Amino acid sequence: MNRTDQFPDHPIWSYFFDIIKIPRPSQKEEKVLDYLVQFARDRGLDYMSDDSGNLLIKKPAAKGFENHQTVILQSHVDMVCEKNLDSDHDFDRDPIDAFIEGDWIKANGTTLGADDGIGMAAQLAILASSEIPHGPLECLFTVDEESGMTGAKGLQQGFLTGTTLINLDSEDEGELFIGCAGGIDTTAIYTPSWEPADSNMLVFNVLVNGLRGGHSGDEIHKGLGNSIKIMNRFLWSAFQQFNIRISEFKGGNLRNAIPREASSTILLNRSDHSEFMDFSRTFTNTISSELSKTDPNFRLTIEACDRPQKVFDAPFMTGLLQSLYACPHGHLAMSQDIPGLVQTSTNLAAMKHVNGNRLEVTTSQRSSLESAKMDAAYMVGCSFRLSGAEITHGGGYPGWAPNTNSEILRISQQAYQDLFGTDPEVKAIHAGLECGLFLEKYPGLDMISFGPTIRGAHSPDEQLNISSTYKFWEFLLTILKNIPGP
Repeated sequence: MNRTDQFPDHPIWSYFFDIIKIPRPSQKEEKVLDYLVQFARDRGLDYMSDDSGNLLIKKPAAKGFENHQTVILQSHVDMVCEKNLDSDHDFDRDPIDAFIEGDWIKANGTTLGADDGIGMAAQLAILASSEIPHGPLECLFTVDEESGMTGAKGLQQGFLTGTTLINLDSEDEGELFIGCAGGIDTTAIYTPSWEPADSNMLVFNVLVNGLRGGHSGDEIHKGLGNSIKIMNRFLWSAFQQFNIRISEFKGGNLRNAIPREASSTILLNRSDHSEFMDFSRTFTNTISSELSKTDPNFRLTIEACDRPQKVFDAPFMTGLLQSLYACPHGHLAMSQDIPGLVQTSTNLAAMKHVNGNRLEVTTSQRSSLESAKMDAAYMVGCSFRLSGAEITHGGGYPGWAPNTNSEILRISQQAYQDLFGTDPEVKAIHAGLECGLFLEKYPGLDMISFGPTIRGAHSPDEQLNISSTYKFWEFLLTILKNIPGP
């Protein structure tokens, strides 16, 4: 393990490690935006912000490239803030504790923020250089991509002048993305019914953790464990066998991350204790066997805890557990046009107690077909509406339809072949990108998305591959050099 201050000297790493020192949760991007504005001021670059908080930094063309087309380089400034339960990291204040292990950059117990910190770093390294050949540049830094894409949704018409956009927010080197799924959120809001906790019952905290989690777009089809679904399965079975009571059930965090951890507080009849512990061990062994390939570190632990004052009454608890059991999670359909591409999926993302008197269940649906996206959202909503939840749909964004005749695609394919002697893969992605929203405001944009290899995005396992980042850098510079004149 090497600390990051021992890393080879290269502008992209210098800016990347600056960026991950700056707290930048979604909707709390003020510090990183201040950093970007100061960067522009220090170098005499023109910059402007729009009403949504997006920042645009402009750089004139290099000598000899003045008549080339303007290119927009785009990344988002916020990051997914996920951490392990044993981490005391404060994403509002603390820098990311990053380290190097072999050919990877990782973080200690938290997300790394390479999504999309490495895209930002590439933009800054290009803006700062006086030696890179390129035409006029517009570097667009959007806000709040991870929690709602509100920056892209609010992007003003007339803010951009370029007609070619390179999105630097993909996670597989050697792959060029020319389309993405659209998405929508479905939230179920419950007002629980309560009854007093029985003072004669035993009280336990149940914890599910050790799951990998991951990106709810890129990894939704991999069969990864969902902590909420596992916990609900445990609680439903325990309720059937032992008539347990529940005072708390929570798990997950963000709508675009597969939940890794969940916890519940349960009450159990004293006479059932021994049999319940045997049941728990059998359940744990069953799930461990089912997830042995995808989540070998799965754990379920049970510990005594303080007695709550109240528990869900039986009708409410039954309805909630049944709806969670019925709620689908994972990929629902594969594309009939692009082999291996998930067409439609849903993610049971988070459960939270809010203000002591509400329980919120957050889910998200994605599809490359608008009709299938809405069908999935209604299906999930109905599974909760049957148990009395109030349902809202929001956070929707459109997909990005592939354009196989794209000029920037042709330029990028040729640049990759010239550099590395092999053809890149041209794909659509099931994850959501901001490109579909850009097209709503700028219908004439010619776009492509690519990036270095990132694994475990949206989870504390997030890691950035070093070798692929160098290839990503060379590839980006070659494309800029080959952008034609008018």
